[in-house]
Amino acid sequence: MTAPYAEIVPNAASAARSGRIGDRLLSVENVSLSFGGVKAITDVSFDIRKGEIRAIIGPNGAGKTSMLNVINGFYHPQKGRITFRGKTRSKMRPFEAAYGGIARTFQNVALFRGMSALDNIMAGRTLKMKRSFFWQLLRYGPALREEVEHRKFVEEIIDFLKIQDIRRVQVGRLPYGLQKRVELGRALAMEPDLLLLDEPMAGMNVEEKEDMSRFILDVNEHFGTTIALIEHDMGVVMDLSDRVVVLDHGIKIADGTPDEVKANQAVIDAYLGVAH
Repeated sequence: MTAPYAEIVPNAASAARSGRIGDRLLSVENVSLSFGGVKAITDVSFDIRKGEIRAIIGPNGAGKTSMLNVINGFYHPQKGRITFRGKTRSKMRPFEAAYGGIARTFQNVALFRGMSALDNIMAGRTLKMKRSFFWQLLRYGPALREEVEHRKFVEEIIDFLKIQDIRRVQVGRLPYGLQKRVELGRALAMEPDLLLLDEPMAGMNVEEKEDMSRFILDVNEHFGTTIALIEHDMGVVMDLSDRVVVLDHGIKIADGTPDEVKANQAVIDAYLGVAH
């Protein structure tokens, strides 16, 4: 029988990272977002520090994915601002976020299903390629050398994620857990400073969650990547995260270490439905 998750990824991992956590990488300041008369986020503030794993949790409809969409520029808040790497903005488009060093995965896998795992991950290197479209079309000379260079980096990611056996397989034919791993690889190919993971373990069985949890820890340690994740599995959140911010109906109700959040009565009430 597979051991319970908490026995496989101990909380000591967070303690070991604490000495490497640096200054603020991103600050969310008084952000509010509405769709018509529906308030998705109301006056929310928190920060993400360089090198940490930061969890954003809350019941369904709490505004978690909306917050990620604000951070990477897909949604533009009516109020508030985001400061990332010292630059403050109220609005940003997704491609500007990507160029700036923010990558993400999605709650529902967003891959090119007819392309191989290798080609999907190579797509994440597009922003790093400098040659013009004309040279890329010819795949000759400087463009070919550039592609070979980037492919070496992608092969390193494939080895890192242990997906060598499926590198040439169309992702549409892969099981869900491996598709999630390929999507993580595509995000890593961008070499982000901040990696946003929207429910990276949704729909996975226990074994797949264990694998993905190890990869998230390894990404944070090996690449030094700062990670913000949304996750419903509280065992995963408490074991992986350095700090946790809790949203409920678009309002921040708690922010602190996993132990502090776990003992917060407002969080307990929100998850049990007592507050509403």
